[in-house]
Amino acid sequence: MSIPVFAPKRDADLLAWSNNFEARVSASPAMYGLSVAQAGVYSGLHAAFAAAYATARSPNTNSKANVNAKNVAREQLLNGPGGARALVNIVQAFPGTTDDMRAQLGLRIRDRDLSPIAAPSAAPSLTVLYAIGRLVKVRLRDRQSADRRGKPEGALGATVLYCVGEGPSEHLSNWSFAMNTSRPVFDVEIPGQVPAGSQVWLTAFWFNARMEVSPSATPASVHISQGLAAAA
Repeated sequence: MSIPVFAPKRDADLLAWSNNFEARVSASPAMYGLSVAQAGVYSGLHAAFAAAYATARSPNTNSKANVNAKNVAREQLLNGPGGARALVNIVQAFPGTTDDMRAQLGLRIRDRDLSPIAAPSAAPSLTVLYAIGRLVKVRLRDRQSADRRGKPEGALGATVLYCVGEGPSEHLSNWSFAMNTSRPVFDVEIPGQVPAGSQVWLTAFWFNARMEVSPSATPASVHISQGLAAAA
């Protein structure tokens, strides 16, 4: 699912928001739970949108093709791999993110007057069922209830992260956002930049309506290949 933590609707407002967001996360990505690589990808998407927006606005280059190119760049900036929504979800869930930091980034600050909703207290149980090429079938369960196959009470869904290596990293900044989901069984597509034969680790945490999160699931791994890959 996509969580609307920010929503600049006008292109000019989006560009202004992205200018600030890109500058801050590029200067100190780890402070927001991001890696240098994630900040670099976002910088590229931001630059592409800024250039396309300037071209589409200019009276000399304001063609239908250039407006379409600007719209594509906007969509990639917002919803593409490594784009704003993916990074904002990580920043919002990162334990080190304070309300002051959210305000500086132009993100939604939690309403403290909402009726209390308990944060998910236990990590999900994550199982890699199988993988075919880069498509990994994953199952999440409520660890605290043997009878509950889906989310625990109060949870809206789960955020899934991945990292590549011989073992799971202990540092959140080395994990990349894969997806948000509300389904107990789902597919995770490993990006093409991860080489075939790599060992990929997956983890997940529950989140509720106030973006409070559970502990992370025990990481599970799978070897990515061109064909059928069994869970490690």
